[in-house]
Amino acid sequence: MKIVFLDSAIINPGDISWEGIETLGTFENYKRSTCREALERLQDADAAFTDSFPIDREIMEKCPKLKFIGIAATGFNHIDLEAAKELGIAVANVPAYAANAVAQHAMALLLALTNQVEVYNNAVGKGEWRQSKDYTFIKTPLTLLAGKSIGIVGYGDIGSKVAQMAEAFGMKVNIYSRDKEAAIKSDVVSLNCPLTKENAGMVNAEFITQMKDGAILINTARGGLVDEAALADALKSGKLAGAGLDVLSSEPPAEDNPLVGLENCYITPHIGFIPIEARTVVIETCGANLKSFIEGGNLNRVV
Repeated sequence: MKIVFLDSAIINPGDISWEGIETLGTFENYKRSTCREALERLQDADAAFTDSFPIDREIMEKCPKLKFIGIAATGFNHIDLEAAKELGIAVANVPAYAANAVAQHAMALLLALTNQVEVYNNAVGKGEWRQSKDYTFIKTPLTLLAGKSIGIVGYGDIGSKVAQMAEAFGMKVNIYSRDKEAAIKSDVVSLNCPLTKENAGMVNAEFITQMKDGAILINTARGGLVDEAALADALKSGKLAGAGLDVLSSEPPAEDNPLVGLENCYITPHIGFIPIEARTVVIETCGANLKSFIEGGNLNRVV
């Protein structure tokens, strides 16, 4: 069996063993692939793995030996599932592997905004504490989370973990699917839902208008959930106190992205899933999924 990984640069840059996949056949690992390269590399492949590289109907039809597609992630919107089903190609993903990691990152973004650790660390490094006449100094206000509310949009594996962590800080949790108004009116709104055609751009000017004045938006889900121009306007006007984002509408961001550089908008480069513990689960599960397929099983099959 020939196995090809098309884009392993992020999910496994070399710090995790490939043993679970290598033992199943002849393994070819590529950090990145262009569309042309993908077609060449998959020509005689029996199984393909992809992190974010899109595999569409054209690729499937031009690679007749392909019988298995393994997604090194949870989301599968970059795979043409309908074509895979028609062509008899099995597709398997890695469900819920990053729930703890992404929830932790959501809270890290929230704490960055409420506790301003970076601001104070930089100030100390510049000598501002040494120059203080008192034992401390106040450079920017801090916010206590205990007693505040958080609206969870998407109460799945990640959303429920965010809720647990927020409750540990003494926050009141409002779940969007149960009470939309309470969730939207919360002190913090955290997006943890998948991106669909129905909810694309859901956090738009109208949604933001309904939010509490001075609220914080956290998005560790998908950038397409947010109308970035509307969010930028709300951050500039003070309607929202801040935003913590691990995802943007285009990644890397376009040069004219209105959110990049805003003082009250903290952005990280889609790293919520990056802890090695989470990525190790991905690689091990990819191997287990393919092994199950070879043995006639259906582990983590989506098609």
